[in-house]
Amino acid sequence: MEENQMKKVLVNKGNENREKIGFDGEENNSSNRKIYLDYNATTPLAPEVIETVTEAMHEAWGNPSSSYTEGRRAKNIIDEARESLARMVGGRPQDIVFTSGGTEANNLVIHTVVKHFKESNKQSSDGPREDKQKTLGMCPHLITSCIEHDSVRLPVEHLVKEHEAVTGQVEVDEVVAAIRPTTCLVSIMLANNETGVIMPISELSQRIQALNRKRTASGLPRILVHTDAAQMIGKGQVDVQDLGVDYLTIVGHKFYAPRIGALYVRGPGVTNPLHPMLFGGGQERNFRPGTENTPMIAGLGKAADLVSRYCEVYEAHMRKVRDYLEERLEAAFEEQGVYFNCRLKGSRRLCNTCNFSVMGSGLKGRLVLSHCRTLLASVGAACHSEKGDRPSSILLSCGIPYDVAQNALRLSVGRATSKEDVDLIVEDLKQAVAQLQ
Repeated sequence: MEENQMKKVLVNKGNENREKIGFDGEENNSSNRKIYLDYNATTPLAPEVIETVTEAMHEAWGNPSSSYTEGRRAKNIIDEARESLARMVGGRPQDIVFTSGGTEANNLVIHTVVKHFKESNKQSSDGPREDKQKTLGMCPHLITSCIEHDSVRLPVEHLVKEHEAVTGQVEVDEVVAAIRPTTCLVSIMLANNETGVIMPISELSQRIQALNRKRTASGLPRILVHTDAAQMIGKGQVDVQDLGVDYLTIVGHKFYAPRIGALYVRGPGVTNPLHPMLFGGGQERNFRPGTENTPMIAGLGKAADLVSRYCEVYEAHMRKVRDYLEERLEAAFEEQGVYFNCRLKGSRRLCNTCNFSVMGSGLKGRLVLSHCRTLLASVGAACHSEKGDRPSSILLSCGIPYDVAQNALRLSVGRATSKEDVDLIVEDLKQAVAQLQ
């Protein structure tokens, strides 16, 4: 199939499915049609994924730990999915550990590194006195950025509160300067869910690798690097070799897969530490025990296959629609003025994300959305949807003025979003703003 034909098939297939069924589960027509532009919050299952999950439910219901035919069939499906995820991120199958989702994966990394730091300190008690003085008896130091998801920010805050760790929460370009002798983890997301800004993880990893060579010679702990790639997968290339990370979080429901996840660990338990938070039947090599959810894992593997095959097509389509959306917003709100919170100087950003504010009093983001009849979107992260009219802390930390951040809306397009959809939602926004003014 030629590339142009393939693009047309992928986009039309998504449009066809969306046109038949509305997001409320009813047949769509012009009066009740809703247009979903919150794909950074979650994505629907791809048709191929639904088919794979359904098939696994019927044919792979056996316990993967069992030796009879039904169990072996389930185990084979899990192994195939592991290979698919490894291929998608450029790792090895043995480096993939399935989890319940991104929150568990992020917590697993943070608690692992803290435990490893403490165990290493105990083992170093017989070392040279000058080395012991540098690290022994001191809290592990963790570095994150001010734009992290709560599944990174909150476990770190909890450890600090319990006096189990200290943290330096800093801007990305200050990470290296914030490193201390007791620093054991740097966790920076690959792409931000609200602004779409892509972090320079590769450059950061290179700097830390250079520091690690010196630290090892001095008897200091090696700094491990983790990135949450939830928003990047399916929207741009993700390769753990290029990124140079030790850990990478994979979140299925962000790339048209079921709501489970996985953690990439470079050499789990060998090259890099991985300590279980749960204890049970020994599944996932004891790193994450519990009987595997075979159908959901199968769906995750299928979604990974789609990303490996068509990511460039997905990215090109979403970027084209996103750019068209921003052009239409500028034209529609020329009189009021529109500020793009996602256009940060010197930064790359996701192909699908547009965070903007229509200027003017009384145009708070939530209020504008409440007057929209067609658009389904958000003002930021879905997990912060109950925080009222308070501006996003992420936007404020990026230097966005308070009154501008308060008016912010985040629109994130998907694989099936069309220019016709954009025209409809821009008109919807215009009417909502007019009502409020």
